Amino acid sequence: MVYWNGIPAPYIRDRFNAVADRGTIDFEAWFSARTATGRNWLVDEREWNFNHRFLPAAGVGRWRLALPVPLMGKHVPDLLVSLYDGPSFLVGWWLARRRGIRTVFWAERTFDSWIHRRRWKERLKRTLFPHVDGFITIGQDGLEFITQYGVAPERVHFTTNTIDVARLRRQTAEARLRREAIRAGLKLVGPTFLYIGRLWAGKGLDLLLDAFTSVHRGLDGNTTLLLVGEGPDRKRLQERIQAEGISNVVFTGFLAESGVSEMYAAADVFVFPSLGDPYGLVVDEAMATSLPVICSSSCGEIRSRIRDGENGFIVGPAAESFARRMLQLARDNEVRAEIGNRAAAAVAGHTHDRWAAEFEHLVDRILTMPPAV
Repeated sequence: MVYWNGIPAPYIRDRFNAVADRGTIDFEAWFSARTATGRNWLVDEREWNFNHRFLPAAGVGRWRLALPVPLMGKHVPDLLVSLYDGPSFLVGWWLARRRGIRTVFWAERTFDSWIHRRRWKERLKRTLFPHVDGFITIGQDGLEFITQYGVAPERVHFTTNTIDVARLRRQTAEARLRREAIRAGLKLVGPTFLYIGRLWAGKGLDLLLDAFTSVHRGLDGNTTLLLVGEGPDRKRLQERIQAEGISNVVFTGFLAESGVSEMYAAADVFVFPSLGDPYGLVVDEAMATSLPVICSSSCGEIRSRIRDGENGFIVGPAAESFARRMLQLARDNEVRAEIGNRAAAAVAGHTHDRWAAEFEHLVDRILTMPPAV
């Protein structure tokens, strides 16, 4: 079988390694490109245990189409799993259908705040989706999203979104031994709120700055906001901070995995104010490191991970809601520790080995089901 993804993100690499290590599927990965704008992950193929290929591409400038040339060859897979959010994947699906290959789309819930709903795209999904042999998603949000386009529920299969729990815990534990030195190097003061992700308006960073301004005032300036990542709005955010005189906001830029673990060790609370993330895997990573999390309700499958008030907080995407919980956690060390420990327990089983086992099971189910009409 073939799994065709856009780029080899670290979590995809690790999941595919886990599939290859099980050795029960003749597995190959295809990628449309080595990287993408705003994605600065290191791509080191020496760490890959799975067969793979980068598809050829054609086009001009940033408008390039990955060409699923292998589907036109003599030897084709029994099953093609792919994304669907681009012309390349739709061409691949059509070619696979023509060659008698079973097809599966990976799909997650999308939010109107992130996605501009075009009528022709909605009609296309209603026409196309019922003819796909199967769908892979994470949970109830994904199921509801997919079935609204006429897909039978039995054709929707689930896998757990997984992270490298062991690595995260090990690296963060090691970094916590140097916590004070890390904090001093970054000039962090007081309870520190951490955000990791793209610096883009859709991630809710403006409301986070509003919330932090309120918290900063409530704590007499003894607090810090730590922003990790790059994105198109970094300059604008920095200009806003300067214009409004917001102090104690630290930008680190993009960091590699070990650097991110240092940020988890240096911080006290993780905040994720997104206005429409399909999932937000970084939330699970923060939970794995025992950080209490305050997450926007506009985040897919969030209630399957966070039990509000027990192992984290789910709040509406509004500055007042975030500020209230941020102040609560900043003022109570014991509550932070209790919630953080429960958070770590909640995602302890979200390992890549689990994903590989679930993936193997759903592949078997899809291949034994009648094909879609």
